Amino acid sequence: MSEDFTFTRLATDGKARRGEISMPRGNVRTPAFMPVGTAGTVKAMYLDQVRDLGSDIILGNVYHLMLRPGAERVARLGGLHEFARWPHPILTDSGGFQVMSLAALRKLDEKGVTFRSHVDGSEHSLTPERSIEIQGLLDSDIQMQLDECIRLPAERAEIERAMEMSLRWAERCQAAFGDQPGKAMFGIVQGGTETDLRIRSARGLAAMGLKGYAVGGLAVGEPQTVMLSTLEETVPVLPESKPRYLMGVGTPDDILKSVARGIDMFDCVMPTRAGRHGLAYTRFGKVNLKNARHAEDPRPLDETSDCPASRDYSRAYLHHLVRSDEALGGMLLTWNNLAYYQQLMGGIRAAIEAGRFGEFSEETSAGWARGDLPPRV
Repeated sequence: MSEDFTFTRLATDGKARRGEISMPRGNVRTPAFMPVGTAGTVKAMYLDQVRDLGSDIILGNVYHLMLRPGAERVARLGGLHEFARWPHPILTDSGGFQVMSLAALRKLDEKGVTFRSHVDGSEHSLTPERSIEIQGLLDSDIQMQLDECIRLPAERAEIERAMEMSLRWAERCQAAFGDQPGKAMFGIVQGGTETDLRIRSARGLAAMGLKGYAVGGLAVGEPQTVMLSTLEETVPVLPESKPRYLMGVGTPDDILKSVARGIDMFDCVMPTRAGRHGLAYTRFGKVNLKNARHAEDPRPLDETSDCPASRDYSRAYLHHLVRSDEALGGMLLTWNNLAYYQQLMGGIRAAIEAGRFGEFSEETSAGWARGDLPPRV
């Protein structure tokens, strides 16, 4: 652990990077996957379990926490770490994406965005300064700038307008954040899938000398090939000495391919959401436990896994829980999914250190493609 926020590159293999972020509350091994703890909890999981699976850091959401229970209340109760019993690093997003996607009656201008809560219709205002203030009240370790993430496809002029305003908001967030030893504020690259706008955004943020950089506005429905080509153009513009975070990504395959393009940090609701809906991620690929073919399958999801949910429960039992809409089904599959994601990240880190990331990626992808289901009778 460090008294300040630092990022150290420990090994590289092609563009893939093995590194470590050090902060007063702990170290984050990169490449890292951050489970999403939207409202101060990773859905269907105890945070002790999340930690035991190998998670160094989790993510919290400004939009949801500002509405319930309120940032000021969380601060009075000792901050989000104390409130949720997670003494390790926390990254908070800015709330901007959820305002754009969830809130009703939005009104956006240069100052910020005014919106009505999707919970009770109450009116709220979120400016760059207020977003940083809320993240300070939550006492998060990595704080994200407020940006405008627009839906794609969109007209180029609209994408450019949002990108330029996000750059100006980044400057305001940096001023509001000030100098906070041991903590960091990350900027967010925007620009849709327009290469020149992405490069302009990345250069503008890099000139600010921030402690880390995120790529936002991807994984919003565009093909994977488009996301990857956007990364290939954007990532080289970002400082090599700073961590790079791809927001909202993604599938295990997305992660493998993005690490190969120089990304260090990921977050996504996919493993927890999929688990609650009967879908398991494994080294054999995806397993849909709703499928009747599992009804009499005595095998576990992965007998070699260290995770009890993956190793100790039969597919037949998991199928029964899912089809019966039992809460335990979602809990066990979420546990399995987060375990697999962290096992994948551990494998990625070890492969980069050993200089065999390419081989690891090929082997992992082949395992997904091969699967392990018995043939249909």
